[in-house]
Amino acid sequence: MKALATLARLHVDDLDEALPALRALTGQDVRTRFSHGGVEVASIGGFLLVAGDEQALAPFRDVQSTVLVDDLDGLQALLTAHGGKIVDGPNRVPTGRNATVRHAGGVVIEYVEHSA
Repeated sequence: MKALATLARLHVDDLDEALPALRALTGQDVRTRFSHGGVEVASIGGFLLVAGDEQALAPFRDVQSTVLVDDLDGLQALLTAHGGKIVDGPNRVPTGRNATVRHAGGVVIEYVEHSA
């Protein structure tokens, strides 16, 4: 499993309000935007925005970063070698598959393998 990109997660109230400043900052436009699990999600530059009210965002708040990977099936080898456990997934999501992991030391990362 190889990391292709790391996205900083930003929890926001409203995507339409948050995106203009990030467009100006990154000089890029939104790559993906969709609704999933009661929240709206958008990626732009090196950011992944997750929008919703407090109740909708609650299950997403523990995740500190999103890592795009070439092959989610390699996740177990990483965990076997370095500790940690899968806390959710693998799941089908609008962009492909994801899994959330709590690594040794406590960091929580979402891993995403995009579909072609």
